[in-house]
Amino acid sequence: MSSHAFADRLRSNSLRRRLRDPELRAVLWLGPLTIVLTVLAAAQTGWLQVVPVAVLTVPLLLGGVLLGPRTLSWFVVFVMVMIVVAASRLTLSDRDAVAIGVHFMLGFILLFVGERRTDLGVGGLSNEVMLRDLTRKLDQGAIPPMPPGWLADSAVLPAGGTQFAGDLVVAVRVEDRLEVVVVDVSGKGVRAGTRALQLSGAFGGLLGALPPSEFLPAANRYLIRQDWQEGFATAVYLSIDLTDGAYEIRSAGHPPALLRRAATGRWEEAESNGPVLGLIDDVEFDACEGVLGVGDMVMLYTDGVVEARGVDLEHGIGNLVATADHLAVTGRGGGARRLLEGLSASSDDRALVAVGRR
Repeated sequence: MSSHAFADRLRSNSLRRRLRDPELRAVLWLGPLTIVLTVLAAAQTGWLQVVPVAVLTVPLLLGGVLLGPRTLSWFVVFVMVMIVVAASRLTLSDRDAVAIGVHFMLGFILLFVGERRTDLGVGGLSNEVMLRDLTRKLDQGAIPPMPPGWLADSAVLPAGGTQFAGDLVVAVRVEDRLEVVVVDVSGKGVRAGTRALQLSGAFGGLLGALPPSEFLPAANRYLIRQDWQEGFATAVYLSIDLTDGAYEIRSAGHPPALLRRAATGRWEEAESNGPVLGLIDDVEFDACEGVLGVGDMVMLYTDGVVEARGVDLEHGIGNLVATADHLAVTGRGGGARRLLEGLSASSDDRALVAVGRR
């Protein structure tokens, strides 16, 4: 391939990549739309006289939603020029002059909001897509595919229908071992959600890379190093051998895991104690060990599942196991979410994982 052909190919690939940019595509139709509306607003004949200059508010607002701050600043100037062009063709009343002044104020407000969004790292449509992908990652907490004879399901429900949750589920499967951690980060809303996102990546790197006894101590040291204000978290960790059902459960200031024995049909609490993560260095976490038999199930959850105003912890756990008995987690997906939705409404984030043997 000649150097000229190679350069042409590079330019062609670069152009295709740029045309896939959602912000550039928005500019390509917002610009012509603004020009068309300016022509209509400036017209002085026939029915076009009824088109007001205020119609240019439409591209102005669309630009504020779709464009990043740098592009938006140029687009606002462009729209303002178009408003001046349209107004110069009209005989303006005092009311029209005030309306145009309001348009200019709106443009400055959009610029200010755009700069604020940049400071938060969410300016423009492309960054909002990135943010949506990040929040989707937090929500997943997906359990890896299970081998025959096992079922598992998980769900995370943010409080108040927001996109961010301070509860998270991280799970990995390394050969015949499944490791799951359910974490409740201090705080609520966006602040807790951003911390949860950071912990999701960090804990995902630790799971499967350390012996089960070392995971929570390593997670604890990680939180202490972050030096967050009110930067603590509770967690419950499960490691289970998928060949024989042998499990270890360790807790860090978290509500107890629940075990259901097929032989009795009753739920029992897994006795495992340890301090919350992020407060005290060099601590140990006791393990609850056992074997899951056919028909047995273990359930991990956050305090938002069992705690509510006016309801103590034991009563909340009772409500959870009663709901779990009437709505078995099927392993086909969705059972854990339906279980959470079947409980009383909570003002806190909620997360739940169920792993069972068939």
